Amino acid sequence: MNLGATTHNEIINAQSLGAVTLSSRTFEDPDGQTFLGEEFPDKRAHGVWDWFLLCIIVCGLPLLVYLTIYNNLLYPLVQEAELHEWQRLLLRPSMFWALMGTALLSFRSVLWFFYHPFPAAERKDAPFLSVIIPAYNEGAMVRKSIESVATARYPKGRLEIFVVDDGSTDDTWTYIQEAAERYSEIVTVVRQPRNLGKRAALALGFERARGSVVVTIDSDSVLERSALLAIAGPFRNPKVGAVAGKVVVYNRPEGIIPRMLHVRFIVSFDLLRAAESSYGNVFCCPGALTAYRTSVVRKVLKPWMEQKFLGATCTIGEDRAMTNLVLDAGYDTVYQRSAVVRTVVPTTYSKLCKMLLRWDRSYIREELRFLRIVWKRPPWKCATALSDRVITNLRYPVHYMTIVLLAVRVADHPWMLVRLFLVVGIFSLFNMLYYLRSEWSLDLSYGVLFSYFELITMFWIFPYALFTVRARSWLTR
Repeated sequence: MNLGATTHNEIINAQSLGAVTLSSRTFEDPDGQTFLGEEFPDKRAHGVWDWFLLCIIVCGLPLLVYLTIYNNLLYPLVQEAELHEWQRLLLRPSMFWALMGTALLSFRSVLWFFYHPFPAAERKDAPFLSVIIPAYNEGAMVRKSIESVATARYPKGRLEIFVVDDGSTDDTWTYIQEAAERYSEIVTVVRQPRNLGKRAALALGFERARGSVVVTIDSDSVLERSALLAIAGPFRNPKVGAVAGKVVVYNRPEGIIPRMLHVRFIVSFDLLRAAESSYGNVFCCPGALTAYRTSVVRKVLKPWMEQKFLGATCTIGEDRAMTNLVLDAGYDTVYQRSAVVRTVVPTTYSKLCKMLLRWDRSYIREELRFLRIVWKRPPWKCATALSDRVITNLRYPVHYMTIVLLAVRVADHPWMLVRLFLVVGIFSLFNMLYYLRSEWSLDLSYGVLFSYFELITMFWIFPYALFTVRARSWLTR
């Protein structure tokens, strides 16, 4: 599973309810197949719920500032720090950033509220689509991935699927062959003699693709049936170069970690990427599901394959790297909430840390590259994107300065830790308002749990990624 060079902190920053009714439809496919469509919210009822959530958020943002800075649960910490010059130097940047962060969240909230998915492509005018599935030691999951694409609601005469086995050493090739035999009219398979890396596997598909739009899907991910028509829709706009799909968790029942990640993914996509999409600057179009304009990909394919950072060949973060190149070529990158893919996520702490470490390393590299690209964007898009990145990335020095300050004060006043945990819980519950717009579920409690889990067990990941940024290992293979 690859969401790309999205830092794990970026994931954060971010039954039916009486007013929300859910329905389902049975569709008749022109090819003669009948299938059950996805559930959808009643628009009128959902609109009432939307406005209710927006009112709570609008009232809650200034209240959060008041509670945490002015009146406040951490006021004793502020008082103590003001008595010591060096602590005061750490405190004031933290308070200033908190205000900037609240302003950014307010701005994102406006964009989030007014975001709407693009109209899906119609079967009669759907573009020719080339889907690439790179696979390495994926086992039986790759067959499910291929089947989800082959049975998607899309005109079969305008769909081709490339599956590239990148030198797997397990039974992945067997499952690929089984799926290829079943869907031989649209599936083409390639087997690399040895593992050459995900970029090389994708490049094979990019070079052979006949479609005007090329879609990349991870081999541990499963499409929802309407995803292909949905993700092809935004390409009606000639300015769109890439479209990010919505990634949710496939293996949610397998433990607490998948459940926590599911909530965080929802916030990351339906808040952050929805806001970014409004100004055509989704910073990372994820490997789990992204569509590209084929002509744009071919223009940037060579620099993408030859990318180096600090003298080392880049082998991770291929999706964020491609996103940057699409933006650099003058195209917009957008988010399509209705194009949904379900992906397998880690179930253990060790594998989770490895995944987040890989994300953070590529995040650091691509953020630095984006600083050179952003100036080429149209003025208002440049200003918006630059403000977003500056405020977002200032959280790192501020965050670790605050940790130092808290460590000093907690040593003298252990009860301060209780106040800190209370503040974390309040902010996390507030973030769950954004989750509730997408899913009305008690799983929001796992989102709150993840805030504490990250604070206690994963604070070390970003600094370690920074000092080992040249590392090339995929880690989870």
